[in-house]
Order: sequence, then C-alpha cells, then structure tokens
Amino acid sequence: MEISEKLLCLFSTNVTEEEDRYVIEVPRREVETGDIDPGNIYRVALIAREETESSNDSAGRSTRPSEPQPPVEVGETRYVEIEDIGKQGDGIARVERGYVIIVPGAEVGERVKIEVSEVKSNFAVGEIIEETF
Repeated sequence: MEISEKLLCLFSTNVTEEEDRYVIEVPRREVETGDIDPGNIYRVALIAREETESSNDSAGRSTRPSEPQPPVEVGETRYVEIEDIGKQGDGIARVERGYVIIVPGAEVGERVKIEVSEVKSNFAVGEIIEETF
C-alpha cells in the first residue's frame, strides 16, 4: 500500500454510532503535536483492521499490525530541519508521516544532524551531534 506524503497522522480508533451519524475519535496527542487543528476539515481514509493477534518482533516486544511503528530507531542518525519550538523550548522536527522528533537546544530554521536517543510511539528525542548551515 502506498502512503501519501500529505499524510498528517496515522492512528487506530473505533467507529462509534451516535444517533444519525458515525463518529471517529482523534487521539489528543495528534492535536497536541501540531499536525491537526480542531475545527478544520480533513480528508479521512479508513483501512480495515487485520484480524490477527498480536505477535512478537525479533526483540520480543509485542507488536500490533494495526498500529504503525515509529519511523526511527534509537542510535539512528538523521539530518532534520527544526520547524517549530515546543512548549518547553525544545526544537521540533517532523519526519515521515508527521512523526515528531524533539531536539533540545535547537532553534527554528536550523538544519542539524541528530542521534536518536529515545523513541516512543508518537515522538522521539534526538541529540544534536552536528550543526549544519
């Protein structure tokens, strides 16, 4: 399956019925990361969930096929451009599928080489190892 570069976020959710309509809930983290804004209109694609049970990856972690994996790994190095500053003053970069990498000490507009030091399902933290201009 090909995924568009315009994809702002990807998550799993339930479709619920409310009177004469069906509703999907957008996780709060998708709004808080700045990818989407309440009140705006977005195009939504629905993909059928595979009915397979959770499995374990090579490291023994449980994986679910319906949830996308982070596009970065601990120890990986990348060049990123800082697009925004977070509430705590850290630089914010976005990579594939709008995935957020927090870069402490970076400023908006900087292009830096980072090493990923921490990976979570919806964001990662990267340490600057080289500043580029």
